[in-house]
Amino acid sequence: MGFIFSKSMSENMKNQQEFMLMNARLQLERQLMMQNEMRERQMALQIAWSREFLKYFGTFFGIAAISLTAGAIRRKKPAFLFPIIPLSFIFTYQYDLGYGTLLQRMKGEAENILETEKSKLQLPRGVITFENLEKARREQSKFFIDK
Repeated sequence: MGFIFSKSMSENMKNQQEFMLMNARLQLERQLMMQNEMRERQMALQIAWSREFLKYFGTFFGIAAISLTAGAIRRKKPAFLFPIIPLSFIFTYQYDLGYGTLLQRMKGEAENILETEKSKLQLPRGVITFENLEKARREQSKFFIDK
């Protein structure tokens, strides 16, 4: 009789462990999906910001370029054209970020760094562990009573 009861308990325990493993896996998948969704939203917001900035800066750049060119022609001083050079770099960068391939190139470079320059990504004093966090928490806590 005890054997049957023991066998039933071990099956229940095994089923419970499988359920807990499946539940943990499902929770991890949801967390990963949520993190990816947040990352995508942040990237979309960055691209949208860049496009919006480009509208305003493009207008400023166009007016400045026309005004500086007209001033250089009227006064016959080509020095008036020099501010167009740095402004054009800013305009080109923002255009590339908003509508070009800058993000794809940045992603490719990031993948290259992850593959070939792993040592530059290491944290000082190594990876944070639970023990390190717990030790720091105990040192900072004024109310912690160690038993």
